[in-house]
Amino acid sequence: MAMASATPTRLPLISKHTSFYLTNCLPQTRFSHCTAIRPATNRFKCSAGGQTGFFTRLGRLIKEKAKSDVEKIFSGFSKTRDNLAVIDELLLYWNLADTDKVLDELEEALLVSDFGPRITIKIVESLRDDILAGKLKSGPDIKDALKNSVLDLLTKKGNKTELQLGYRKPAVVLIVGVNGGGKTTSLGKLAYRLKNEGAKILMAAGDTFRAAASDQLEIWAERTGCEIVVAEGEKAKASSECFLNSSFTGCEKRERTGF
Repeated sequence: MAMASATPTRLPLISKHTSFYLTNCLPQTRFSHCTAIRPATNRFKCSAGGQTGFFTRLGRLIKEKAKSDVEKIFSGFSKTRDNLAVIDELLLYWNLADTDKVLDELEEALLVSDFGPRITIKIVESLRDDILAGKLKSGPDIKDALKNSVLDLLTKKGNKTELQLGYRKPAVVLIVGVNGGGKTTSLGKLAYRLKNEGAKILMAAGDTFRAAASDQLEIWAERTGCEIVVAEGEKAKASSECFLNSSFTGCEKRERTGF
């Protein structure tokens, strides 16, 4: 009979049935020195839990950031809401004798609320005409008319350009703004619209120190079917000099071609 070695031997127990066989069917002394190996635990359990926690925290941060952005947007209208709340007080005890005074205060409230002078005057004069014509006889009537006027201004679609180019020739449109603000794209859209309305368009690049500025404008000139002028050697100069160079070159071409 082979004697067991003095050095313990580790034999893996494949299953509980194998363990039962080794324990009951073979001599106990032959395997008394063996040590059973336990199945390895899942090493990725903690890692998976950590990943779940990370995505949970990330989702919470995104949700809080979105909530903060929404609150910031609505807080920006708080000043306008406070200014417009004055209108309710003005119209609460309105009477015909105080029409001019109330409309003056209403005009001030609209201007403070950033409606702009042109829109404000248009709204106030429309209300004045309706009051004098007897169409508006109470504060609630004026308030409803004011709401409808603002709603009409916000939902009305433009049917013609605001630029009046027929009174003076040539009409020069200068587009300025920070980098990446969409100046070139806006210029292309404006040129396309004016061209469809019968205007003869000549484009001139002003910000020519920026890489590919003239090239980008040439693409829009080709898309819109408009002419373009580019000064010679402008890419080697500073943007301010390039602007003057392009402008003078554009004026010279305009005089020659009758723009």
